Amino acid sequence: MQLGLSVSDSDVSSFTPLVVLELADDTKAEAITWLLNRIRGKQQNGGAELLVDQLLFPAQDGQKSNPNVFVVGSTLQRLLKGAEDVGLFKEFQDGTMRGFTYANRESFKDFYGDGEGFLSDAECQYIIKHELDTLRAKNEEHVPGYPKVKLYPGKSVVRRLQSKGVLVQYFPLHNKEDLKRLSFSWYKKIKLYFQPLDDIRHYFGEGLALYFGFLEYFTFALVPMALIGIPYYLFDWENYDKYYVLFAVFNLVWSTVFLEVWKRCSAMLAYGWGTLSRKKAFEEPRAGFHGALGFNPITGREEPVYPSSKRQLRIYLVSVPFVLLCLYLSFYVMMVYFDMENWAISIYNENPNVATGILLFVPSIIYAVVIEIMNLLYRYAAEFLTNWGEPEILLSNHLYLYSFNFVNCFASLFYIAFVMQDMVLLRQSLATLLITSQILNQVMEAFLPYWLQRRRNKKVHKRMRRMMGDKELPLLEQVQLETEMNTYLGTFDDYLEQFLLFGYVSLFSCVYPLAAVLVVLNNITEVYSDAFKMCHVFKRPFSEPAANIGVWQLAFETMSIIAVVTNCALIGLSSQVKAYFPESETEMILIVVAIEHVLLAFKFILAFVIPDVPKHIQVKLAKLEFDSLEALKKRVNGRKAYW
Repeated sequence: MQLGLSVSDSDVSSFTPLVVLELADDTKAEAITWLLNRIRGKQQNGGAELLVDQLLFPAQDGQKSNPNVFVVGSTLQRLLKGAEDVGLFKEFQDGTMRGFTYANRESFKDFYGDGEGFLSDAECQYIIKHELDTLRAKNEEHVPGYPKVKLYPGKSVVRRLQSKGVLVQYFPLHNKEDLKRLSFSWYKKIKLYFQPLDDIRHYFGEGLALYFGFLEYFTFALVPMALIGIPYYLFDWENYDKYYVLFAVFNLVWSTVFLEVWKRCSAMLAYGWGTLSRKKAFEEPRAGFHGALGFNPITGREEPVYPSSKRQLRIYLVSVPFVLLCLYLSFYVMMVYFDMENWAISIYNENPNVATGILLFVPSIIYAVVIEIMNLLYRYAAEFLTNWGEPEILLSNHLYLYSFNFVNCFASLFYIAFVMQDMVLLRQSLATLLITSQILNQVMEAFLPYWLQRRRNKKVHKRMRRMMGDKELPLLEQVQLETEMNTYLGTFDDYLEQFLLFGYVSLFSCVYPLAAVLVVLNNITEVYSDAFKMCHVFKRPFSEPAANIGVWQLAFETMSIIAVVTNCALIGLSSQVKAYFPESETEMILIVVAIEHVLLAFKFILAFVIPDVPKHIQVKLAKLEFDSLEALKKRVNGRKAYW
């Protein structure tokens, strides 16, 4: 099949390439023809009505390149109609955010002429992805040329091809000019002001922009705690155990207000981006899942389903025991760490000097490294359990990884605080865990990907120069480079890192005031390293509409509740509080528990008192709903008058 673009042809397609689609190099011709016809076909005939061209690369060192690489684009009219299909919200002439409709397109702000520039690249690529994903099997029982690759009526063809390895990958192309401008305003200059969240949203979509918005907000919210912690650490270090109660009280207030204010900030961002009122489409079963067809009462379609009885058996007979085994392993490693700690302390007590003083930190450093390794292994374990135990659901909807990481990172600190009741060791362990984990994360997330990507880029550039000689074919080179980039797996790991840092600060920073300072420094470097990775290390991800940070809001709120209980317990362990109850420890415990219940009640009351959505946005949403109802009434009355 010699169609589309080749090295002998122009490097510029007749349309703007937005998405790259790569099939396996041994894909059968009839399957390719069938898929391309479905992509190009009219919507009324079950096609996507998109534009697609083939890219042909020259042979590399005598070896034939993959001929099955295609670029996908669309006409502007098709994209505008697709914007209505996906429920895109845009700013109306009156300043409100409304669902875009093709019929009323000229009533929307910034729509001029034929609509050129009205949709961002990220929105166009999201629309194309939506159209590809919604290509449904019609009467075909299997993919042409592949009798074993069954097609299910009403199910996504693209996801099925991807699960069977026929479709290797599909991803959006970077826009070089937009990326250059974004890089300059985002991370190429040191600045102390806010990130360009609107620019990030236009290029990468709302989901990623909300993550960076949360990262920025979290960092600024930590500044007051850091400013209080520095003088506390410098001037009262020797007597700090006597005064950490005040810092614990501050922790209680901060962890509650922090999340309530964030929900309002999130709502303001989401409204400005048009995702606050946007209804999220029902999540498709993951690409790798296939099973017997069953009726989905929500979508009204036949879908592959997994019997509930089998799922429950797998969860309770395999997943739960495996989780308990992993938790036991975490506790076992923790006890080994305490044995090492006692060994280091005994050596120091026998011969106190500089060398043995440094040796005191070695067990904590080793334990911190082991925790990071175990967290990585737990990630694979959690993914396996999700895919195997509840195979039609995606990983991000499960609590396996939360449980693993929470126990792995915080079990030793809880043991030291409430079993050993050794505040000096708790302070040392917290500091070592924070510093070591941050160094490892920066190496693994920033320096290593940067080095690997530079090596890969040099190899690709050399290979393309050998292949093309003096010809300038930037599209071919760009596609070749981006197909070999790493795939961004989503914000799960990024949020997980911030979740653990929030735990360190909210749970135990009262005994180590510099914890907030370390997290602020980490997050500042995190902004720049994550920005660089998104721009130059990973393939450009498809835009993911988001109105909030999703299940992570619940995770952070759960952590804040645990923080209330933990800080109250730490207050109860302080020498000042115990001094007020020299003869009755039971009375002290009852009072601390009562205070903890009052604080939890205050936390829940505050959540109701402070609305998640600011009043002015509530008014705009109510006005939009009222206008929609009025328009519906006029339409109904008009039909009645006609009849």
